[in-house]
Amino acid sequence: MNGDMTVDDLQRWIDQSPYHRTLGITVDSVDVAAGEVALQLPFSEDLRRSDDAREIHGGATAALIDIAGDFALAVAIGHTTPTINMRVDYLRMARGTALTATARVVKAGRSVGFVDISVTDDDGRQVAIGRCNYSTRRD
Repeated sequence: MNGDMTVDDLQRWIDQSPYHRTLGITVDSVDVAAGEVALQLPFSEDLRRSDDAREIHGGATAALIDIAGDFALAVAIGHTTPTINMRVDYLRMARGTALTATARVVKAGRSVGFVDISVTDDDGRQVAIGRCNYSTRRD
């Protein structure tokens, strides 16, 4: 993909998915040269782990990690990719806060790409980290 990708360009690409629109994911930044994107998941009562808790369900955090990783790699190679494997380490509970995932491409190989993702809360505290592998083949 060319180095002229803007935040608006990436937002339009992400918004092509009904799931991404439902989650309300927005693009904070895109740096094609660095192989990095930052996406935000706004806090929603619907993302809580239970009715009587303010903690965000881990599945929402994992979805953000996967989506951020996918689009960091997509910006680098020019197309979205299916996930092969992902690992999430939860470091602390995210309570009533938006989450920001910063994804950095580690390697964009001919058949597999590797991306590291860090998720922070509104106060900049790291709440989760992830590593995702994606098929880079265009079949």
